[in-house]
This record gives sequence, structure tokens and C-alpha cells, in this order.
Amino acid sequence: MSKQKSTRRERGDQAAQLARTGPANPAPPATNNSTTPEERRHFKLGWWSLFVFVCLGITLEGMLAFRVGWYMDVGDNETHRLMLRLGHAHGTLLSVLNIAFAASLARLSLPAIARTLASRCLAAATLLVPGGFILGGLITHGSEPGLGIVLLPVGAILLLFGIFQVARNTGK
Repeated sequence: MSKQKSTRRERGDQAAQLARTGPANPAPPATNNSTTPEERRHFKLGWWSLFVFVCLGITLEGMLAFRVGWYMDVGDNETHRLMLRLGHAHGTLLSVLNIAFAASLARLSLPAIARTLASRCLAAATLLVPGGFILGGLITHGSEPGLGIVLLPVGAILLLFGIFQVARNTGK
């Protein structure tokens, strides 16, 4: 028996027939159900907060470029600039930390309570630390930041506690 190569027309007819009938065992659609609620929450929080804080940074650069008086004038406005820049920088860093936390959860074998505590503390710190700087910088009292700055120490303590939970339970 000779093995002849099929013609282009025969191969086209075979492909058309296969397309009409479909494969015998179609593969199920690819889904990623292996992620935990914490992973999804921190990926979402991390990427959205990164978007917000990068937008804030672009806005600050725009105010600098267009010499907006409220932002640029020396004196009391220096506190505005400092607090807003610190809010932008800390917010961006904490956003990236959320993404790193979500990406590392699959590799860490954290106990459920440590995972939950770390997740909640990190999420709260992502809002409180930059929020304290930003709120403290929007309304200032002379060279002193506004009342919103009281959020900062609470967020910092929660951040330290969340990082401690991960560090303590890593490598067990």
C-alpha cells in the first residue's frame, strides 16, 4: 500500500468536516478556581489602589507643571505638597505590597487565622496610611497637617501587625 500525501482540496474538505462536527471531546473552558478569596481581594485592591495613587501622582505633577498656587506657593502650602506627596508614595508602595501579598499566598502555608489577620490588616493599612497623609495635607493649620493625620499611626500599626503575621508564619 502506498502512502500518498492528501491534496490541498482533500485537506480542506477534512478541515471543513471537522469544523462542522466539532471535536469528539471538547476541552472545558479554562478557569482559575484555585485562587482564594484573599488572593482575589488583594489583587483587586492592589491594582485598583495602584491606579488611584498613580492618578494622584499625575495630578500632583500637573499642579506642579501648571504652577497651581494652592500647591506651589511657599509657606503653609509646603505642608500641602509634602503630605500629598507622602500619601501618593505610600499609597503606591502599599498597592504593590498588596499585589505581592496576593501573589505569594499560594506559596505560603499560613494558618487560616494568620492569613485572615494579615489580609485584613494589610487592606486597612492600604487605606489608612496614605489616607492619613492625604487628609492631613488637604486642610492644614499653618505648618501643621490637618486632623486626618491621626489615621496614619493606626494604619502603621496595622501594617506592622500584618507583616508580622506573614513573617512569623513563613517557613514553618
